[in-house]
Amino acid sequence: MIYLQLFWEFFKTGLFSIGGGMATIPFLQDMAVSTGWFNSAQLADMIAVAESTPGPLGVNTATYVGYTTGTQVLGTVGGILGAVIATLGLVAPSIIVIIIIACILDKFRKNRYVDSAFYGLRPASVGLIAAAGVSIIFLSFLRVDEITDLFTKAQFNVKYVILAVVILVLTNWVPKVKKLHPIFFILFAAVVGIVFKFGQ
Repeated sequence: MIYLQLFWEFFKTGLFSIGGGMATIPFLQDMAVSTGWFNSAQLADMIAVAESTPGPLGVNTATYVGYTTGTQVLGTVGGILGAVIATLGLVAPSIIVIIIIACILDKFRKNRYVDSAFYGLRPASVGLIAAAGVSIIFLSFLRVDEITDLFTKAQFNVKYVILAVVILVLTNWVPKVKKLHPIFFILFAAVVGIVFKFGQ
């Protein structure tokens, strides 16, 4: 039963998270609340790991959640099966939709309703990605799960803000450093996190 639930939850996420990996975060937050498979702190860790490893954020988090949930139910073997099922659930809608679009796009390419629908999807994608960005800011800089906790539970984390500002400056306004590959900044942030004991 847990595997059917894993598939269904990630199928819904894959179907409606228009805009790519970051757009899955609001759906993952909802999943955390509705299923209890992980909490907000674990989600923040998953995002950090998923963004630091090869592959799309959505797929990496689906694999992680499926593995850990399956492990809790049936041990390591179940964990591998859970990872596969959750990942398939996430990518199945994209495969189905792309096949349908590929079959009909040439026919409806100049249709004004289809064109308007695509233009309408753009702000929805921006909204979902912006919501994900705001959530990560709250989790990382203020350590709160919800905006309603902003004035009661917020713990401003100066180290996180300093690191974010340093990387922002290096990647945008220092010409020589700006040309470096993004993996350099990921490794740099990881080393800084270890040296300065982030998360403790």
